[in-house]
Amino acid sequence: MIPEKVMSSLAVKTNSKIVLLIMDGVGGLPLNGKTELETARKPNLDKLAQGSIGGLTDPINPGITPGSGPSHLAIFGYDPLKIDIGRGVLEAAGIGFELTGRDLAARGNFATMNDDQVISDRRAGRIPTAKNEQICAELQAKIKKIDDVEVFIRPGKEHRFVIIFRGDGLQGPLTDADPQKEGLKIKFTEAPAPESKKASDIVNKFIKEANIILKNHHPANTVLLRGIAKVPQIPSMTELFKLTPACIATYPMYKGLASLVGMKILPVGDTIASEFQTLKEQWDNYDFFYVHIKKTDSYGEDGNFENKVHIIEELDACLPQLLELKPAVIAVTSDHSTPAIMKGHSWHPNPFILHSQWERKDSLKAFTENECAHGIIGRFPACDAMQLMLANALKLNKFGA
Repeated sequence: MIPEKVMSSLAVKTNSKIVLLIMDGVGGLPLNGKTELETARKPNLDKLAQGSIGGLTDPINPGITPGSGPSHLAIFGYDPLKIDIGRGVLEAAGIGFELTGRDLAARGNFATMNDDQVISDRRAGRIPTAKNEQICAELQAKIKKIDDVEVFIRPGKEHRFVIIFRGDGLQGPLTDADPQKEGLKIKFTEAPAPESKKASDIVNKFIKEANIILKNHHPANTVLLRGIAKVPQIPSMTELFKLTPACIATYPMYKGLASLVGMKILPVGDTIASEFQTLKEQWDNYDFFYVHIKKTDSYGEDGNFENKVHIIEELDACLPQLLELKPAVIAVTSDHSTPAIMKGHSWHPNPFILHSQWERKDSLKAFTENECAHGIIGRFPACDAMQLMLANALKLNKFGA
């Protein structure tokens, strides 16, 4: 990967515009012989692919299953092995909670456990957001402080929430208090180093208190905590790439990540159509747009192949609104793959297409995993995608004499 100092020296400010469209978790595996992308009716994406170059990206390295944070960092042009952003930090930033150096943030799931403390549903049936807000308010009213540490509990969407522990001597990161799959007992966090013990004790006390309060809140009768960490220092996309970037996303975590790399978070509704409407309304104000589609990943995690296909088709119907804007560069890809038949993230590389007037002709027939595998870019690290986008927008100077 090109060092940040070199990249910053090559980047130039221009008026050309880039749109990075992330269909979260869109990569899949065949069911009845076809993946979700191969099953979907998506004439606009396929036509775009026919005029683009293609390839496959590895977010971290071949065979490594990535989380959402590092995989997005990679596609934004950052080294995911050098910058560690806890999921809690992303969620907190996504809801606009301003973190301090004394804070430890965690991403929370409300979940369902049985009388033996075995998790039967890690997402509590994706409870409605209104119910989430009600439970968070109750927890916050009853747990304002643990020992000398302040506790802030904020709702997210559906089963997700954010918790911030504020106090002196809180060191992270900690291990996840999440068994990661159903059929296993609840887990408590552990301190990987002696200096993290205080934080570990505080977090575990919270989990125990929360379980008592939530006892009669079935299906949301326990909590799972992930990505328990402090906020890192990251150079902005303006510093590195000379961009004026904006984020169009519906879920807090992705807004949080975008804000941490210096993107302006644009107001948007809950639908794919509203995201493209925001893109159109804000077109003159920014030169880089990150547009995030969440439900392809959500339905993949639920194992819902059919609904994942429907989201791809819904996105495809909105794509002409993007094409009408005529950006210099359109890149369509995913942060990671979430095959519905696996019900979770996987290590499979992501389909990637890039549309620009400056690229050579490829032989792609459609936007699918197998077609992109035969594209002229080949298989490459996701962190190199930003360089390709910048180059095709004529935003990079020559390296060397």
